[in-house]
Amino acid sequence: MNPVSLPPDGRALPRVCFLGYRHLTRLVEPILGDYAHRVRLEIAEGAFEEALAIARQRIAAGEVDAFLSAGANASILRNELDAPVATIQVEGFDILQAMIRARQITDRVGIVTYGQTNPRLDAVKGLLKMEIRQYAYQTFADGQAHFDALRRDGFEVIIGSSLVVELAEQSGLQGILVYSLDSVRRGLESAIDLARAARLEAGRYEQLNGVVRNLQDAMLAVDHRHRIIAINPPMLRALGRDGDALLGTPLDALAPELSLMRTLETGEEERASVRKLLQRDWVVNRTPIREHGEIVGAAITLYDAHLIQEADTSLRIHQRTRQLAPRYRFDDLHGTSPAFVRAIDTARRYARTDLTVLLSGESGVGKELFAQAIHSESPRAGQPFVALNCAAFPESLLESELFGYEEGAFTGSRRGGKRGLLEAAHKGTLFLDEIGDMPLPLQTRLLRVLQEREVTRLGGTAAVPIDVRILVATHQPLQQMIAERRFRQDLYYRINTLRLALPALRDRRSDIPLLARGMVTRSLRRLGSTLDAEPTLAALDPHLCAYAWPGNVRELENIAERIAVFLLQFGHEDEVVLDALVEDCPELFPDGRLHAADDGEALSARIEAALARTGGNRAEAAKLLGVSRATLWRWQKQATI
Repeated sequence: MNPVSLPPDGRALPRVCFLGYRHLTRLVEPILGDYAHRVRLEIAEGAFEEALAIARQRIAAGEVDAFLSAGANASILRNELDAPVATIQVEGFDILQAMIRARQITDRVGIVTYGQTNPRLDAVKGLLKMEIRQYAYQTFADGQAHFDALRRDGFEVIIGSSLVVELAEQSGLQGILVYSLDSVRRGLESAIDLARAARLEAGRYEQLNGVVRNLQDAMLAVDHRHRIIAINPPMLRALGRDGDALLGTPLDALAPELSLMRTLETGEEERASVRKLLQRDWVVNRTPIREHGEIVGAAITLYDAHLIQEADTSLRIHQRTRQLAPRYRFDDLHGTSPAFVRAIDTARRYARTDLTVLLSGESGVGKELFAQAIHSESPRAGQPFVALNCAAFPESLLESELFGYEEGAFTGSRRGGKRGLLEAAHKGTLFLDEIGDMPLPLQTRLLRVLQEREVTRLGGTAAVPIDVRILVATHQPLQQMIAERRFRQDLYYRINTLRLALPALRDRRSDIPLLARGMVTRSLRRLGSTLDAEPTLAALDPHLCAYAWPGNVRELENIAERIAVFLLQFGHEDEVVLDALVEDCPELFPDGRLHAADDGEALSARIEAALARTGGNRAEAAKLLGVSRATLWRWQKQATI
């Protein structure tokens, strides 16, 4: 084995392994320098099984792109290897030159070739006035038998391949190589072309593997011969296998149920079919891979049916937040507490600018309502308002939702592609809720959009200019996440241009009675009721204002819904409604009972005075005290405890 020295960039050259006997390799050696800048050439000596073993070893080690050989070796390599093999072909002029050289030695010449004899040589022997005997061999034993026959018949010169010359010399005869330097050059050029093509194909497969490996869904691809050319970790897990040893394996030998033969034969796609494969339910896509209109392979993608169901649920749950028109204005945000009034005033000032705003606050404080109000009072009012909850989607779906994709960007992509929410919000506002949950790779892409004001769809190359105002919200400590490398610092500086901190409900307790009355009334109206909730809420106000409300306004809405349901169920029986609430909402009543606004002797005195003024009429006394009869009854009961 004689590796050729390489230039500094030799690793980038196509790699060719030349397999043959020393007579042919000696012919090649003088021209090696002419090709040093074009090919990384290795010369290895061997024939038949020995040559085949060398070739397989090179393939297993990944050290070769194509082989170059001649005669029997070339035929064996082509038949046994799944690799490109170039052949040094014998031209008529090569044979004529060899015969002229032989004629200078003797007029009786044997010609031994692999495969079959050449009947046209009979016409040449008359011109050269030579006796020519031809033999063809298939195996080493055949060749040896032919040499024995030629030697017995007195032939002293044999024309043939390097193997033939070797056998001739071993039989005591003189061998003349049939190949010329020109034929070797032609073979080497062909090998270089094959090696380049193989390297390009390997590069495509490597690129395909790189893309496939990053997909979250199980996927594999095959070439036109149904051999695996790409497979990703989720598919390996589904198959219960690991490693890259499966590349090059026929798919039918690995998992017949995943067969892509019909896709290769018909070129028909299979979209969103539900099948039970590998002991699980999957949504299956089978897609042909085409180059220049021809089918060169196929791919199968398995989507977890359970995850798709969850994604569908998430999409429907969050469909409301993706509407392109806001529903809230500042007039719809109610509250008179100092903390809330300051937040409203600040938000109104921010609305008049076009800068990015970071809304912070606990979950449930109304960050999206403020975002909609800011948009509604901004110069972009009337343009789209697009909202996206970054925590509601898996990474792959979030990326396509935000940036969009071109047709064919991935298996299952919509025909004609799809514009993302960034494009949908053009001229308007994009609200990104829970931005702290955005994966780091998407944070990088979003940062580029904010810097360049243009977006490139998945699978696309053209950047689309956009004019979008960005509002973002989070309940997470972004600065702590930056220290933990879970959030990009440069993105934080981009989105933190203006900051709006929204107060928790416990920091605006004076607003709670007003909010509760509006929520209960709206809930009753949705339930088709016109009941008056005031008597019940008056009794509940001390408890509502004393509670810490960890879920903020969202939790208050939940309690309001329950109050409305109990009112609808029990009507004007206030005491029954209140009893039900004490039992159903223990968080509001930590000691398990309803408290009056006052206690002790003062409360008793108030009750007695009211009864005295109304002549003992409890209904009139309750009105005088500004409470319901049920509340008066409870106060009397508590005053006697």
